Amino acid sequence: MNAHANDYSTNEMMTVAASRRLGNGNVCFVGIGLPSKAANLARLTHAPEVVLIYESGPIGAKPSVLPLSIGDGELAETADTVVPTAEIFRYWLQGGRIDVGFLGAAQVDKYGNINTTVIGDYHQPKVRLPGAGGAPEIAGSAKQVLIILKQSHRTFVDKLAFITSVGFGEGGEHRKQLGLPGNGPVGIITDLCIMEPESGSNEFVVTSLHPGVTREQVIENTGWAIRFADDLGETAPPTEHELGALRALEARTAAAHGQSGGDE
Repeated sequence: MNAHANDYSTNEMMTVAASRRLGNGNVCFVGIGLPSKAANLARLTHAPEVVLIYESGPIGAKPSVLPLSIGDGELAETADTVVPTAEIFRYWLQGGRIDVGFLGAAQVDKYGNINTTVIGDYHQPKVRLPGAGGAPEIAGSAKQVLIILKQSHRTFVDKLAFITSVGFGEGGEHRKQLGLPGNGPVGIITDLCIMEPESGSNEFVVTSLHPGVTREQVIENTGWAIRFADDLGETAPPTEHELGALRALEARTAAAHGQSGGDE
């Protein structure tokens, strides 16, 4: 049963919509924060056989609470196995064994390129961000990539100050010309909508609005002239099962860590 419009937050809608993009049995390389929350929600609902891999080495992690970092012991304790980080990247990722890379971002552009390095001039930045971590390699080599972040003029920008992780580069065939083996980002999921790359140009266009969200809201919160698909849809609202699993996960995390995890 679907939840009522007033029964869930925009953040919950974003997390649920993102979780639905993971298929049962997918091998998923997970980023900490929002990607981890969405991926674990998928595992707890429609995709119990999803294989979650984290940069620190856990394979098949099944945390009962959301990890604070890739070094969180909960990941190793619940994993099927733990291998060296070098094996995660060389054998699993670069070996073509990762179905989905699930990434967050500080900023993204119309071609799915990600910035997690700096805001402003690189040498004298306004803000120094957390940095790349394993995201450039995940974006480059995973068979496909999902990106999740809240949408605003600050996060959806016309030109990135720094490209940390390549999506489709300058659009069109640029990613292939760069020689990147993965297929690139297939979806950007926000608290307002879902975007997917347009065939040919690989520019991200809105394919689904979340319930109650207008085109004008999306336009106001995007730093480029965002376009909408001809067959624009509406995202199905969260079900009671999805919301229940998400809220229980957040409650367990809050009890363990004093925070719900994955909110940024």
